[in-house]
Amino acid sequence: MNTNATETTEAPDCLDRTEEPRGDSPLLLLGYTLLGAYLGVLFMQGEVLSWFRIQEMFRFQSFHMYGIIGSAVAVGMFSLALIRRLDLRTVRGEPIRVPPKLWGDSRIPGARYWIGGTIFGLGWGLLGACPGPIFALLGGGVTVMVVPLVAALAGTWTYSAIRHRLPH
Repeated sequence: MNTNATETTEAPDCLDRTEEPRGDSPLLLLGYTLLGAYLGVLFMQGEVLSWFRIQEMFRFQSFHMYGIIGSAVAVGMFSLALIRRLDLRTVRGEPIRVPPKLWGDSRIPGARYWIGGTIFGLGWGLLGACPGPIFALLGGGVTVMVVPLVAALAGTWTYSAIRHRLPH
C-alpha cells in the first residue's frame, strides 16, 4: 500500500458533506408555510378572496379581479419563458420541464379543458371562492368555508375511488 501524501483518495459516500439541498427539509417546509401565510394575508388585504369582488368579476362590474388574474398570467408566462431560456433546474439539479398539453382524442379538441374550466368557473361563481384560498378564508374567520372544504375533500376522495373506471 502506497502512503504517498500527494495521492488523494475520495471519501466514502457516507462521509460526503456536499449533499444537494432537499425541498422537503423541515426548515424549507417552515419557509414554504410562512410564504403561504404571507400570500394568504396579501390575498385577504387585496380583496382577492372577497365574495363581493368575485361576484363583481362574474357580473363584469369591476376590473379588479381581471387585473389580478391577468397579472398572474403575465408573471407565469414570463417565468416559464425565463425557466426555458436559462435552462433552470430544481434544487436537486433536475431540469425543469413543462410537458405539452394533451388535447385528447374526443370529437371536440380540448373538450376536457373547456368542460372542466366551465364546471370550475360555475362552482367558483356560485360559491364565491375557488379551492385555493379556502384555508386563507378559514384563517380570516369565514367559518362557512368549512362546507366547501369538506365538499372538496369528498370530491377528491370520490375521484380517487372511481378514477380507474374513467376514460383518461
